[in-house]
Amino acid sequence: MTTSTKGTAKIPAVLVLEDGRTFRGRAYGAVGETFGEAVFSTGMTGYQETLTDPSYHRQVVVMTAPHVGNTGVNDEDPESQRIWVSGYVVRDPARIPSNWRSRRSLDEELRRQGVVGISGVDTRALTRHLRERGAMRVGIFSGNALPDEGTMLAEVRQQPEMQGADLCAQVTTKEAYVVPAIGERKFTVAAIDLGIKGMTPQRMAERGIEVHVLPATATAEDVYAVNPDGVFFSNGPGDPATADHAVSVMREVLSRKTPLFGICFGNQILGRALGFGTYKLKYGHRGINQPVQDRTTGKVEITAHNHGFAVDAPLDKVSDTPFGRAEVTHVCLNDNVVEGLQLLDQPAFSVQYHPEAAAGPHDAAYLFDRFTSLMNTVLMEGQRA
Repeated sequence: MTTSTKGTAKIPAVLVLEDGRTFRGRAYGAVGETFGEAVFSTGMTGYQETLTDPSYHRQVVVMTAPHVGNTGVNDEDPESQRIWVSGYVVRDPARIPSNWRSRRSLDEELRRQGVVGISGVDTRALTRHLRERGAMRVGIFSGNALPDEGTMLAEVRQQPEMQGADLCAQVTTKEAYVVPAIGERKFTVAAIDLGIKGMTPQRMAERGIEVHVLPATATAEDVYAVNPDGVFFSNGPGDPATADHAVSVMREVLSRKTPLFGICFGNQILGRALGFGTYKLKYGHRGINQPVQDRTTGKVEITAHNHGFAVDAPLDKVSDTPFGRAEVTHVCLNDNVVEGLQLLDQPAFSVQYHPEAAAGPHDAAYLFDRFTSLMNTVLMEGQRA
């Protein structure tokens, strides 16, 4: 990625997809060139949380909402220490942000962090193209001396694909850290950071959990060194088929029957640990308005998603696995994609979406309570034994 951070309002920009389709617009954010996988997000708000979600590493995000940046950028809502998206595509950026918490404009923040974007694009047409053709490699080029389209297309096609990408090591924490429980400490959880969002340990801390966030390279010995009551596997970027280390660690956790909870990438890791495969979705689920049914209760939830891969598990039966019986607990009502798993013979479950509600609805907040209940049940059984 090469960038400049000078004013960009009238600088030409071009978005080039790997199948040759191009969209012309104006530079938004930093000027230069960037590459990634073109995906679209259907959320109408929460762009700060999207931009700073490590799961979006190496992706160029197209916003389907036509107006973006209306509330500016504040210092409270980021989900990590930086913007992770590779590029940003909007139709009509806000000219003047308006919100009492705003500290600067979105355009300024993108320029400050060197994130190349493009505005003035027909994002509806671009989204329809991605729905029909699938997520694909893309480049954004901006500046007063743009290369010819053939050169830009050749550069896009030289970029690595998301399938087969091993990215967790690029986004994980370098050192372990602790998020203390709020109020009385009731439980200790070891959280494997595969690209964790800041609100996730916060949601656990609110429930009296002391969270030890460990790097993606943590071993089973590192996990049990903190004497956890439960183990958590986070969201993260890349292809779950490459995450052999995380799968190995999870299998050790399952063999010890420690209460386990996974979200997003963690759901895919559980799927692999149980012997299911994973596959790449045509264009994925991204946004904060995805309908999911909890099959254990029949309740329908509106949920926050960011995933381009899914677990290949049977929807119509209980499966036998090396760790006991497993079933699909949640499904997406748009396309019947697996959105949750649980073991029936030991305390382990996962969901494919983001229950921390940052940004997004709070329909799925009960999942943190479900994790707490699992740990409490196992603790009480241990005391009785």
